[in-house]
Amino acid sequence: MPRFRLFVAVNPLRRFLLASLLGLPLIGGVTAQALAQTVAQTTPAPAPTQPPATPQPVAGAAAAAADPVVAKVNGQPIHLSDLQAAVQSLPQDAHNMPTATLFPMLLEQMIDGRALVIEARKAGLQDDPTVHRQMDDAADRVLQTAMLSKVVGPAVTDDAVRARYQHDVASKPGEEEVHARHILVDNEDLAKQIIVQLKQGADFAALAKQYSKDPGADHSGDLGFFRKDEMVPEFAAAAFAMQPNQISDTPVHTQFGWHVIQVLEIRKAPVPTFEEARNGLRQKMIQEGIQQALKDARAEVTVEKFNLDGSMPRATDTAQPPPAAKP
Repeated sequence: MPRFRLFVAVNPLRRFLLASLLGLPLIGGVTAQALAQTVAQTTPAPAPTQPPATPQPVAGAAAAAADPVVAKVNGQPIHLSDLQAAVQSLPQDAHNMPTATLFPMLLEQMIDGRALVIEARKAGLQDDPTVHRQMDDAADRVLQTAMLSKVVGPAVTDDAVRARYQHDVASKPGEEEVHARHILVDNEDLAKQIIVQLKQGADFAALAKQYSKDPGADHSGDLGFFRKDEMVPEFAAAAFAMQPNQISDTPVHTQFGWHVIQVLEIRKAPVPTFEEARNGLRQKMIQEGIQQALKDARAEVTVEKFNLDGSMPRATDTAQPPPAAKP
């Protein structure tokens, strides 16, 4: 493997471990999306088609022999199982690295981390109020992720994702898609002049190249196939109301300017296969599970909110606005 490729492969590993050492929030904040990404890393994924790259610990009496000490730092052991556990938290691309390459590098990083912790404790940093608070925050983040994984993970099995696919995707027809091209200009009068020329038989691609300010003009203004929700509302409404080979009778105004549209083709998009839809559905189910878990957790606690200066909010601050009058 070339040296620069090895560095790129190790980079996610270094970032992860550096974040761990510095006490950075590994769950990336408190948004549902960030939490979902973290829980997804700890939620069992579908069984791989190939054997896992990392060796699995042996249960029972042979477990101790299968979990040797691979290093000591001031007498504190680092076991093979420590490396195996750390691998599970690494970015997915690191999992594809050969064990003989990944584990030695990971071990060096763990030794560095242990050495830093020992030096930090010698310096008494664990008693520093700011550091102590950061340690508590880090522990809270671990508990948050563990709780969400416990609640959400068991519900996001491969069978559950497949059932969701059958209900949400396979049982429904493909979405309508339009293949269109456009010419984008700055003013309505020019757009009207272009429409007149097109109605008289002018070449759309040539006019797009001459007048359009959209980068796609170099390719005849061709936008390819798109769904209705992939375009701004004004453009989408006009395009999806047209027929194949039809040119818009009037310019369409959007935030980008004035469009002259020609619809080339209309089709039903093919239904994605389960393999194509699996990751997106799984992520969606994890996000939904997190939202429900957060809602359930809040229902079990008492929440009091105060103003930013710590004072009690006025009654008018918490009062609900009156319902809108009916016409």
